[in-house]
Order: sequence, then structure tokens, then C-alpha cells
Amino acid sequence: MSAVPIAATSRIGLHPLISRADDDDPDVVVVGRAEIGEFIELPAAYGEAIKLLLDGLPVGAVEQRLEAEQDVELDVAELVEALTELGFVASVDGRPVPDPAAGAPGGHFPGLTARHVSWIFGGPMKLLWLLVAGAGLVTLVTRPDLLPHYEDFFWGEYVGLTILVNTVLVSVSISVHEMMHLTAARSLGVPGRIGFGTRLHNLVVQTDVTAVWGAPRRSRYRVYLAGMAWDLFLMASLTLLVAHTALPPLAKALFQAWTLAVLLTIPFQLQVYMRTDLYYVLRDLLRTRNLFEDGLAYARFLRERTIARLRRRPCPAEDPTVDLPPRERRSTRIYSVFLVAGATISLTAFAAFTAPIAIATLVRAITAIAGGFQGGPVLLALDAGLLVLIEGSIQALFVVTFVRGHRHWSRWRRSAVQQA
Repeated sequence: MSAVPIAATSRIGLHPLISRADDDDPDVVVVGRAEIGEFIELPAAYGEAIKLLLDGLPVGAVEQRLEAEQDVELDVAELVEALTELGFVASVDGRPVPDPAAGAPGGHFPGLTARHVSWIFGGPMKLLWLLVAGAGLVTLVTRPDLLPHYEDFFWGEYVGLTILVNTVLVSVSISVHEMMHLTAARSLGVPGRIGFGTRLHNLVVQTDVTAVWGAPRRSRYRVYLAGMAWDLFLMASLTLLVAHTALPPLAKALFQAWTLAVLLTIPFQLQVYMRTDLYYVLRDLLRTRNLFEDGLAYARFLRERTIARLRRRPCPAEDPTVDLPPRERRSTRIYSVFLVAGATISLTAFAAFTAPIAIATLVRAITAIAGGFQGGPVLLALDAGLLVLIEGSIQALFVVTFVRGHRHWSRWRRSAVQQA
């Protein structure tokens, strides 16, 4: 970003910013720009300086006002330079400043406002949710035969067709799950964007609501839990339909398969060593700001320190948690243990079970397809081909998403080669 000279007479134009008091420290303010998802914590005096800049006061006048009213000396020009690097400054003395948000994809459904969706999170809807969830739970207690079972997944004779339909059903529920995250964010006036991502070896659909940092902690829980609330509502509704309506056998089987498929997504959310919905809940409950990133950095530091001790050399890295507040430092260090253990167990299980099962399934499917060309059952061959198409598409999407999300790895390696 090109440097713009800041003088005492300079008037600074700022992009629309969110400013609120910190959840834990009244002497700290959170300031950010929702469009780019960039938020920072500043002492309250700096927040007042930004407010005065927004009011149109020149840089020198802001410094004088703060010194006179709060007995605080601030280098406002330096503050403006920092805000410029963050992308908060729109112009200096009427001259536009390059905007990092220019050309970047915007949030989805920008026309959706709090006025349109706030009712979804109001008292009447919460009461309806409780009634449906409670009725579903009572139904399962009185009708234990309706408890999900693995056999519910295989409602059809042909595995490929069964997986195709189940995939469609899960895709619908996942789409609404993510839409609930986005809707909850929009109810708070926060933009969001839905897309694909990866968590270890998992392909996921995710909603980027980084700008939710502009909302108080208590409101952020709404955004984090909205998706799981939908999952529970859907499972309870399907259970009630199966138990209390005269459904055709096929519809009943499909609803039970759908319930099972949604239920299987819940354990994933419990894996807080990845950035799942419940991870964000845990992060805010522990009063931490970058729990995953700081925990991963601390785990890397422990690795470097262990290697250095084994080699009897000084550790080349510094503890990345030393500058954190004591409570946050303690939480981060404990979390790093669960992060490493959870990721190790998950990847080991994938290598030992999931990957071999997938490979064996693929081999059997290809064998069935080859048998169809040699006079074997045509329907079984077509079913196997459908299975290969579905699973192959999912894995291909995972690879594409993973590569796009880790382009910095290739850039870093190219840079390392050039420097070498």
C-alpha cells in the first residue's frame, strides 16, 4: 500500500467501522471493518481518537482534544498509519487510499437484513423449537424402536442409489445448517459468506462470519449455535412425522435415514481440536481470541523445544504464549494438548480405517463395473458406477478446496527455493 503523508492538518476519511467496548475490559475497545473481517483491540483513548477522526477533526486537533480532555498524549498520525495498513482508511485530505476490499467477493445475500430475519431468533420461535425438541425426545423415550440404527442408512437394495439419495438429503440439511449461521449473523447486522473448506481430511461447508467480532460475546453464541439448533429441530421433526403420521413405507425409511445422517454430523461438531461450531463456543467461553492459532503455535514451539533438548542445543523458537494474559495463556496451553491429541487420533483413525474402507469399496465397485462389461448384472454395474461417481466427485472437490486453501504453502516453498 502506497504511503500517504499525514500532517497535523490532515483530515482522515474512514470506512464504516464497528466500535464497541471489550467484553472483559472496559478500558479496551474493539474496532473493526465488517467488509474485510478485520478487527483489533485498542485502549479506550485510541477508540475516542477514531471517533473524533470520524467526526471530521484534523489529526492535530484530535491530539489536542485528547490531551485537554483526557490528559493523554497520542501520536494520532501513527495511529492513522496503522489504520491505513489495516484497510480502515478511505481517504487522506480527500485523496483516496487503496482499498483492500476492492475486487474481493462480498457477503452472500447482502439484501437480507435484521428486519427480515430477527423473528427467527425471537421468543415465539424459541418456544416452538423447545416444544418440537421436547416432543421428539419424549417420542424416542416411549418408542425406543425409533432410535436411529445403522441399518436405517441402507433403505434401498442398490448401494449407489442409496448413497446418492442420502447424499442429497444430507446436502439439503447442511445447506440449511450453514444458512442458519448466515441468517443469525444477518440478524446482528453482520455479513457472511458460505463456501467450501477443509478440516484435516474432511470436506466441509462453512460460513465465514469473521465480522461477528463486532457483536458482543453473548450475541455471538447465537451465530455459533444456530446450525446445530437447526439439526436438532430437523431430527425431532422427522422423528415426530415417522411416529405420528401415516407415511408410505418408502417415505418413512427415507426420513429415518435422513435422521441418522444428520445425527452423524453432531460428533464432528464435538471435535473442538478443529474449528467446528463448538470450537468457537469454547473459544469464547475460555475468553480467548485466537485459541486454535495460538494453540497450534504453542504445539509447534513444544516440538522445537523438544528437538532442541534432544540435540542439546538452545531452542531456536520463543514461547508464543508468553505475551498472553495469564488466564488466556493457561487455556491455550491446555487446549494445545487436546489439539495435538485429537488431530493425531483423527488422522490415525482415517489412515487405519476410513481410507482402507474407501479404497476397498472403490475396488469392489470397479470390479462390479468391469463385470458388467463382461456379461455380469447390468444394474449392479450401473449402481457401482453411480457410487464411484458420487465418491469421486466428493474427493475431487476436497482436493480442489484443499489446494485453494493452502496456496500459501506452494508460495512459501517457491520462495524458500529461490532464497536457497
